[in-house]
Amino acid sequence: MRADAKRNFDRIVEVAGATFRSKGYDAPLDDIAKQAGVGPGTLYRHFPTREALIDAVMQNWIASVNESAEKALAHEGDARDRLMAWFEEYAARLTVHKGVAAKITAALGDATSPMANKCQTYSTANAKVIDSLRSEGAVRPNVEALEVLRLIGGIASVADQGNLPPEAVRPMLEVVADGVLR
Repeated sequence: MRADAKRNFDRIVEVAGATFRSKGYDAPLDDIAKQAGVGPGTLYRHFPTREALIDAVMQNWIASVNESAEKALAHEGDARDRLMAWFEEYAARLTVHKGVAAKITAALGDATSPMANKCQTYSTANAKVIDSLRSEGAVRPNVEALEVLRLIGGIASVADQGNLPPEAVRPMLEVVADGVLR
């Protein structure tokens, strides 16, 4: 990619990220192009679909998911402390971009979704946390990692739509943690 094309690409992704955080993923793409200082044709040349632009915006966000799971597992404390560290991190990540919590949660388990790669990244990270705690004997035997992910995503969706602060989200996450653990 030429240097000017790379600058345009990076600028579009930067502006789109800020716009999606403030206005949601349905924000007009032409407005994003204008704010990025490029024409609509330039935006569509780099990102032929809205999903392609969303994917580019989310790449940095997704890249650190596994790191977050590892960090939660290394968290000091008992199984509940580690699980809560993961839940809080996951819910916080889902609410960074307005509207994404509901989109990702709805797409969990749907291999045909444009969000499938992101969902799989989250599913794998969540399973790693749940399986690690299960190997310690801390997780109830009937708990499925995907169900847990959907519950936390549902809480994140409520937090996102209601603009709830983290201190209002934590008690809901604690209810799920108490149901997951023995």
